[in-house]
Amino acid sequence: MDLTTLKELVAIDSPSGFTGKASNYIYELLKRYGWEPEYTNKGAVRCKFGENPTLSIAAHVDTLGGVVSSIKPDGSLRLSKVGGPSLYAYEGSYCRVYTLDDKVYTGTFQLDNPAIHVNKALKTAKREQETMHVRLDEEVTTDIETKALGIRPGDFICFETHYEETDSGFIKSKFMDNKAGCFVLFELAKTMKENGLTAPVEIFFSNYEEVGHGGTTGYSPTVKELLVIDMGVVGDGCSGKETACSICAKDSSGPYDYEFKKRLVQLCESNGIPYELDVYPYYGSDGSAALRAGNDFRVGLIGPGVAASHGVERTHKKGIQATIDLCMAYIKKTINT
Repeated sequence: MDLTTLKELVAIDSPSGFTGKASNYIYELLKRYGWEPEYTNKGAVRCKFGENPTLSIAAHVDTLGGVVSSIKPDGSLRLSKVGGPSLYAYEGSYCRVYTLDDKVYTGTFQLDNPAIHVNKALKTAKREQETMHVRLDEEVTTDIETKALGIRPGDFICFETHYEETDSGFIKSKFMDNKAGCFVLFELAKTMKENGLTAPVEIFFSNYEEVGHGGTTGYSPTVKELLVIDMGVVGDGCSGKETACSICAKDSSGPYDYEFKKRLVQLCESNGIPYELDVYPYYGSDGSAALRAGNDFRVGLIGPGVAASHGVERTHKKGIQATIDLCMAYIKKTINT
């Protein structure tokens, strides 16, 4: 499996609200594959594999991140979260601050008074937005000096991903939720074009999932089924694992479509695709957002297992491949229907 496009996409900073460059990468990649993608008004990318698609397969390109909420008197930055990053896991992360005039500054996200030699409460202090800051890699000691750099409230703070592929097949990186899912869609587009296939299917890259409204709108009007590709939960009490495709029966928004789930399970079993059925206790998706928005869709949710979600994440090539295989099996079922 060639993961070049995954690595390239992960390298593009794209927290919710700041996805333009990542969406443009997706748009241009799909054009190179020979398709004719289009943008929605909100900046999502949609691409049809055939006329009048009845199935949309969706993944979200937006990630967790932050914006500058204020500039402290010592010139460091307070952060307001975009989505739900684990501040404990993000402590010590390198980051980039993007200004409105396209300047980029680097820094480190850390606890206030972070030196253990002067702060005896360092180990027990709560990691919260009010107790953490971005230390800029600039010679600034006052808020006036930081403002002179062009930094202001609302500027996006984007975290280093530390992407790495291992010889054993793991991919370690922030934002496998859900750039691994986007890679699944890339592989579908590539496979369909290389094999000269068309189908009443579209792929859809939403750009506001982490803040709850990415999947609400933008689909072709003929769509009747929505198959969401997002991270499968790996953790205590869940069945998911990094080397398999997770099929979600229910998350915090409620159960997904029963017949859809049943067909997905049957396809895994008849095609020898590694899968796990699961219930996610603290989870929502573009599928649940689409249903809350009033879309008359049957919705299914699948994805490669991702460990340490919203922290220092990890998945495996086998889980990604299983998700690709299940999607292709469902597309072929659509063609033959």
